[in-house]
Amino acid sequence: MSAGTLYDKVWDMHRVAELPGGSTQLFIGLHLIHEVTSPQAFAALKELGLGVRHPERTVATVDHIVPTTSQVRPFADSLAEEMLSTLEGNCAEHGITLHGLGSGRQGIVHVIAPELGLSQPGMTVACGDSHTSTHGAFGAIAFGIGTSQVRDVLASQSLAMNKLKVRRILVEGHLQPGVFAKDLILHVIRHLGVKGGVGYAYEFAGSCIDALSMEERMTLCNMAIEGGARCGYVNPDATTFAYIKGRPFAPEGMAWDQAVAWWSSLASGPDAVFDDEVRFDAGTIAPTVTWGITPGQGIGVDETVPIPEQMAAEERPIAEEAYRYMDLAPGTPILGLPVDVYFIGSCTNGRLSDLRAAAAVARGRQVAAGIKAFVVPGSEQVAALARAEGLDRLFQDAGFEWREPGCSMCLAMNPDRLEGRQISASSSNRNFKGRQGSASGRTLLMSPAMVAAAAVTGHVSDVRELLENPCTFASAPAETRPVATSPSLLP
Repeated sequence: MSAGTLYDKVWDMHRVAELPGGSTQLFIGLHLIHEVTSPQAFAALKELGLGVRHPERTVATVDHIVPTTSQVRPFADSLAEEMLSTLEGNCAEHGITLHGLGSGRQGIVHVIAPELGLSQPGMTVACGDSHTSTHGAFGAIAFGIGTSQVRDVLASQSLAMNKLKVRRILVEGHLQPGVFAKDLILHVIRHLGVKGGVGYAYEFAGSCIDALSMEERMTLCNMAIEGGARCGYVNPDATTFAYIKGRPFAPEGMAWDQAVAWWSSLASGPDAVFDDEVRFDAGTIAPTVTWGITPGQGIGVDETVPIPEQMAAEERPIAEEAYRYMDLAPGTPILGLPVDVYFIGSCTNGRLSDLRAAAAVARGRQVAAGIKAFVVPGSEQVAALARAEGLDRLFQDAGFEWREPGCSMCLAMNPDRLEGRQISASSSNRNFKGRQGSASGRTLLMSPAMVAAAAVTGHVSDVRELLENPCTFASAPAETRPVATSPSLLP
């Protein structure tokens, strides 16, 4: 069993009790909620005559169902309007902070919590959304939960959970120009499989991970769940601390120094014991595109759709299903595959650095004729910062639509949907059948820069051929950060 890892340390600090059957009652330091998985949970509380145990540790936003073209209330979709109104009512009744539309803090739940400084090292973070693993980028243990568990956290600020094994994923070396964190995680899932992480927490480590920005680390941890892991995390370091400092919920003054000292102590030590370890060479990774119906069915942009004879026997049935659904023959080059719709956004790749990477490709170019391409910022803050840099105008000049913040076409619980057999080049996280709103729609996952490259050519393209200067957009200057105004929310 693992020992001395960040996962073990955080788990032990949050253990409340050992329960019959072997599970642990675990305290939850930060609970994030949204409009989709919380209504039933609040209704269950009411039926049981219970309140919210620690409303100050729960933070709400609206993201999944909001339209991205016009967010004027009431929404045209009456069900979406009802869901938002229900969330507003529940938050008001129980004293929960809601970052609603127009607040300047609304956005995808896994985008706003980090940018507000709510996500911090050493926390346990839970949310009724599978991609809660995003927050592990900060050295937290973060996991998605179901509606009944949302109820449990609201009522008790704790969960019954079984401890996971820990696999260290060591990535050494440097990513090539034009290769991003999205390519890295798709590469990892390709080789370990969509079920390879079942029963594990993934610790991402190595020189490549150390060199990633916080937003890149969030992309990596966001999709750990797609590899079967319940959570993924990166040990906190100077990059982590620099990102958090000065944000609204970051510690201040002496409390900041104390927090950094404590956060530093949480990292897996040199004597840490892992249940498993896997190594990757970052320099061998190419821009990666999924060709099938799971995130594990990915290939380098210069490769062809795999043939059954190259696969393990257990992989062939899902591959045969993917060939039929995607209408792709084994051995087909992915490069040059025509695409109909191009989506840049989601909790995986809707942050400012993602938009900059795509803008570096779109600058001075035009989207191909007859296609639909749109950009959806991950939050109101991302949108404001992007507008301040002129990215909205750059995209619009290139022929992209610039939208309002929301989850958009990632899961299509809003008007942004594929139609019929359309193929989407998407910077989101899942390419399941029907995921983007059409029962027969097809999704190719790739990085935002790769989506932009495909949009300006009309087909899957190698972004490396279009990137004359990969560093066109630098990191955000410190003065664009929000000013700290609130105390830390520590576990």
